[in-house]
Amino acid sequence: MTTGATGTDNVLGRPLRKVARVVLLDPEDRVLLMHGFEPAEPDRRWWFTPGGGLEGEETPAEAALREVAEETGITDVELGPVLWRRVCSFVFDGRRWDQEEWFFLARTRQTRTVLTGLTELERRSTAGLRWWSSAALSATRETVYPTRLAELLRTLLDEGPPSTPIVLAPEIA
Repeated sequence: MTTGATGTDNVLGRPLRKVARVVLLDPEDRVLLMHGFEPAEPDRRWWFTPGGGLEGEETPAEAALREVAEETGITDVELGPVLWRRVCSFVFDGRRWDQEEWFFLARTRQTRTVLTGLTELERRSTAGLRWWSSAALSATRETVYPTRLAELLRTLLDEGPPSTPIVLAPEIA
């Protein structure tokens, strides 16, 4: 979750942090999610896709691969197209994060994960990683971001990647 480049967005009217996220699928079409929590409120937990802010002149694709390696230890990744884009805004670790996010499809055969590349903030706010089947994701009552991930994953697995990225509704919390 490194801090990255910003731009201006019409939805929020504030500068946005540019973020690359990864919908990482294993050979069984399970998606890898990170289990996060608010550092000041460890009982407030959620699941989310790996990813983080663009650094320097990095492209979203370069940031996606770097973030997956740093946050999961997985380096054997075949990066695919951008599936979805969204704007989100939320409070985390005492500050508001306003982000424009690109969600890339990626595949890997490497399912063993390690959390050794996390930043200090990520170490204080990450409970672990888990591979989720589409059925398990659809059945969970736990909080998952983006909030429509179960439905989006099912459509992806049934129909394949969209021909152009789908713009998701903004999520403002």
